[in-house]
Amino acid sequence: MATMLEGRCQTQPRSSPSGREASLWSSGFGMKLEAVTPFLGKYRPFVGRCCQTCTPKSWESLFHRSITDLGFCNVILVKEENTRFRGWLVRRLCYFLWSLEQHIPPCQDVPQKIMESTGVQNLLSGRVPGGTGEGQVPDLVKKEVQRILGHIQAPPRPFLVRLFSWALLRFLNCLFLNVQLHKGQMKMVQKAAQAGLPLVLLSTHKTLLDGILLPFMLLSQGLGVLRVAWDSRACSPALRALLRKLGGLFLPPEASLSLDSSEGLLARAVVQAVIEQLLVSGQPLLIFLEEPPGALGPRLSALGQAWVGFVVQAVQVGIVPDALLVPVAVTYDLVPDAPCDIDHASAPLGLWTGALAVLRSLWSRWGCSHRICSRVHLAQPFSLQEYIVSARSCWGGRQTLEQLLQPIVLGQCTAVPDTEKEQEWTPITGPLLALKEEDQLLVRRLSCHVLSASVGSSAVMSTAIMATLLLFKHQKGVFLSQLLGEFSWLTEEILLRGFDVGFSGQLRSLLQHSLSLLRAHVALLRIRQGDLLVVPQPGPGLTHLAQLSAELLPVFLSEAVGACAVRGLLAGRVPPQGPWELQGILLLSQNELYRQILLLMHLLPQDLLLLKTPGSRPACDTGRQRLSRKLLWKPSGDFTDSDSDDFGEADGRYFRLSQQSHCPDFFLFLCRLLSPLLKAFAQAAAFLRQGQLPDTELGYTEQLFQFLQATAQEEGIFECADPKLAISAVWTFRDLGVLQQTPSPAGPRLHLSPTFASLDNQEKLEQFIRQFICS
Repeated sequence: MATMLEGRCQTQPRSSPSGREASLWSSGFGMKLEAVTPFLGKYRPFVGRCCQTCTPKSWESLFHRSITDLGFCNVILVKEENTRFRGWLVRRLCYFLWSLEQHIPPCQDVPQKIMESTGVQNLLSGRVPGGTGEGQVPDLVKKEVQRILGHIQAPPRPFLVRLFSWALLRFLNCLFLNVQLHKGQMKMVQKAAQAGLPLVLLSTHKTLLDGILLPFMLLSQGLGVLRVAWDSRACSPALRALLRKLGGLFLPPEASLSLDSSEGLLARAVVQAVIEQLLVSGQPLLIFLEEPPGALGPRLSALGQAWVGFVVQAVQVGIVPDALLVPVAVTYDLVPDAPCDIDHASAPLGLWTGALAVLRSLWSRWGCSHRICSRVHLAQPFSLQEYIVSARSCWGGRQTLEQLLQPIVLGQCTAVPDTEKEQEWTPITGPLLALKEEDQLLVRRLSCHVLSASVGSSAVMSTAIMATLLLFKHQKGVFLSQLLGEFSWLTEEILLRGFDVGFSGQLRSLLQHSLSLLRAHVALLRIRQGDLLVVPQPGPGLTHLAQLSAELLPVFLSEAVGACAVRGLLAGRVPPQGPWELQGILLLSQNELYRQILLLMHLLPQDLLLLKTPGSRPACDTGRQRLSRKLLWKPSGDFTDSDSDDFGEADGRYFRLSQQSHCPDFFLFLCRLLSPLLKAFAQAAAFLRQGQLPDTELGYTEQLFQFLQATAQEEGIFECADPKLAISAVWTFRDLGVLQQTPSPAGPRLHLSPTFASLDNQEKLEQFIRQFICS
C-alpha cells in the first residue's frame, strides 16, 4: 500500500527552516516510539460504495472485491516509465513528453448542433410560449444564440490543454508532497466510462484548485478532457476566456431571468442544448455541489443544483438513456485560506491575481520541506435513472421547523413529531424554477444524496485528527508522548467506523508533518525530561482548529447526537459537574432518549445532517446506518423485556451509562464535537436581548458575529467565533419562528416575532439549546 507521506517524508533531513525548530523536533521525537501500537495499513476500509437502498443494481455492478487490494498511486508522480521513451534526456523532459502523449479528443461542430437542437428550434419557430420566432429576424436570433453559446463554452484547444497540463504538473509537484488516488476507485470509473453512458462527476468544493486538479487527474488516467462547470462570479472575464479554452463551462446570466422573459427562455434552451450535446458525445462533466470556498451562505450550491437540473432533464426526456453519477471529494492536509469577510464578497479571481497567487505559493514553499498532501476520492458510479425511480417511491410528508420545535420550546406540548424537517436554505434559481415542482424536489434530494456520499467517502487527514485532539481534549496543552498514543487511538476509532484516513507511514513522521502544518496555531515548548509540550495558541487559532476538526464530525455524528441527547436527559437530574458514578446510576428510558434525539436532530441544520433525518421510513444507507440504530450504549438486562432493536417493540428498554474507565472521556469527547455549533446557537439566543432589530439579514448576522467575537474574548470560546456559525444561527432562528422577515423598499428585513419578544420565551429558547451542551 502506498503511503500518503511516501518515501519522501522518511528520507527528508530532520532539519527544518529554523535551527530552533529542528532542536525541538530532535528532542521531542527521541522517545520510545516502539511502545505505540502500529495501526496504519491494518483493516483499512474500502470506502465509496454507492447506496444499496436507492440503487441496488448499481451497487452490484462496476465493483469486484479484488479492486480493494489495488492500493494507491500518486497522480502527480511522473517518471520516465510514464512515457514511451527512455534515456537520460527523457528523465529531464518527462513532464513535457508526458503532456504531449495525453489523448485529447478532436473538437466537433458544436455550434451547428446546438442550433439544430429541439429546444432551440422550438423557440426560434415560436412553437413554445414566449418563443422568439414571432416578429423577429432569424439572423439576429441566431447571432444571439451564438453570443450565449460563446459565453457558455469554447472548443478545447489541444495545444493549450497540453501546455497547461505541463505547467500544472510542475506547480503541483512544488505545492504538494503527493496527490493520492485509490487505483480501485479509478478502476470503477474507467469501467463505467467503457459502458457507453455519459459520466457526470458531482464534487465537494474545498478550494478553487479542485476545478484544476480534478481535470488534470482524469486526463492523466486516460478519460479525456473533463468539462468543468465553473462559477462565473469567482472568475474575471480574462480568466473565464482561458478556462473556456481548457474545457470550462459558464452559466450565462440571462439563464437566471424570470420564467416569462424571452431572453431567459432562450438562454436556458441553449444551456440545455449544450448539456445534451455533451452527454451525447460522452464527454465527462464535473459539477460542484458546494458553494465556492469562502462564500458565506448555504452549503449546497444553487448553481450546482441548476447544472444538475439540466442533466436530469436531459435523461428524463430521453436525449440519453441514462447517466452515471460519480460522487467526488478532494481532501487536503491544509486548504489554502479562503476570504471569509461578512462586509464584502470575495473579488473575482483574475489572471494576474492567479499568477501572483501561484508565485506566492511557490515562494512560500521554496526551501520548505512541509508541503501538503491531498487525496482524491471517486465513489462508485450509480445510475441516475435507477435513482429517479427509487427516489420518487419513498417521498413522505415534511413539516417546517416552526411546526416541529416551537411548541416544545415554549412548553406548549411534549410530543415530538417523528417526521422529516423542511429546511431549504439554498435559493432556487431560474433554471431550477423552470422545472416542475416534483423535479425541483428531485434535484434537491439528489444533490443532498450525492453530497452525503462524497462526504462519507472522504478520508480524514492527519491535521484534522490533530486539531480535534488539541481543541476538544487538550486546549491547555498536552505532552507529545501522550499525543502519540491518542493520535493512534483516534485513528483506530475512525477506521473501525468504516471511514478511511488520508495518510500512512511512521507515526513520528505523521505527527511532525501535522504539527508543522499547524505551526501557526500551536506552540511547542521543550521541558527538561526531553519531551515536548504542545499548546494550542489562544485566540483565532482555536477558530481555525475548530474548522479543521469539523472534518471528523461525519465520522462520529450519530454518536455525537446520541451523547448530546443523553446530556439533555441528565440535565436537571444531576449537577453538570457531578461525578460520573452519580450519572451512571440513573436509568435512561429508551423512549425518552429517542425523543431527545429527535429534538436535537430537528434543531441541527440540514446542511450538517445531510441524509441523517428522523422519520418512520428506513433512512438511506448512504448516510451509514439509521441514527437510532447506531447508538453504542448497551441495554440494561434487568430492565429489558424485548431483544428487538426496534423502538416500537421495546417500550420497556432502559439504558445506563457504562462505568468503564474510558467512558467518561469518550462521552465528553463526543459531546464536544457539536459544542461549537450548539454554543453559537445558545449565544445567539442570549443575543436576542440586545440585538438591534429590525435589520437586514446581513446586518443582523454581522451584529451577531461581532457579539460572538466579543464573547470569545471574554470567555475564551473562540471556536464559536465563526461567521458561518453566525449565519447558521440566524437562518435556524428564522425557520424556528424566532425571527420573522418582512418586505421593505430596501429589501427584506428581520424583526423579532411577537412570540419571542418576551424575555421569558427567550430564556426558554436558550435553556432548550443549553441542555445539549456539555461543559
